[in-house]
Amino acid sequence: MMRTKLLSIVTCLAMVSMARAGEVVATSISSNGGSASATAVGVGNGNAYATAAATNGGRAIADSRAVGIGRGLAVSNANAIADGGLAVSNSAATARGVFGGRAVAYSDSNAAAIRGVSISNSRADADSRFNAVADSRSSSLSLSRFGVATSDSHAESDGAFGGRATAVSDSVADTFGGRADSNVRAVAGSRFFSSAQSNSLGVSMSGRGRASRANVTAISRATNFGRNMSEAVKVDARGR
Repeated sequence: MMRTKLLSIVTCLAMVSMARAGEVVATSISSNGGSASATAVGVGNGNAYATAAATNGGRAIADSRAVGIGRGLAVSNANAIADGGLAVSNSAATARGVFGGRAVAYSDSNAAAIRGVSISNSRADADSRFNAVADSRSSSLSLSRFGVATSDSHAESDGAFGGRATAVSDSVADTFGGRADSNVRAVAGSRFFSSAQSNSLGVSMSGRGRASRANVTAISRATNFGRNMSEAVKVDARGR
């Protein structure tokens, strides 16, 4: 029940952030001795949203930064929720589209803790030039109940000379009284009218007194009209 409640709250916050456009918004809410801090910074074509909520002596920290340069669009969401624990959410998105290139970077980080420690980091970098397209999507989710959960996700795409590069990274860490760590990275590079796509997914789940870890890396590079795709998936679930 607690897990379902946490997921519902995090999903609602993410949907609210996605519904806004062209804004930089930081929201912090606290009650019953909680401490909440939210920071949002947007540069150029960057939209940044940060939401932090804490109660029952918990501490929530959300930091969101987005930088969009030229024909680049960057969107960054960071949400942190703490009920008597510590939740830290960091999100960064950087998109650079120059010399006719187009770039999109989307980063979403969510951390929720109940009497535990939850840390989520998400980063998306997209770099495009000379009529190329670069698309990076990164998502990180960390859930902790009476344990320690750490989730890190990084998506990086680089396109040049008419190439198309797409990188998608998803990381999930979930624990109940244990420790869960997930580190996921997706890298895609494309040159000279080629296509490169990289998809990576890591899920780490642990029960009371158990530890789980998922380390995932997917790298795809293409050149001279080539087509490349790489996919990597790791699920580590350890019960009681």
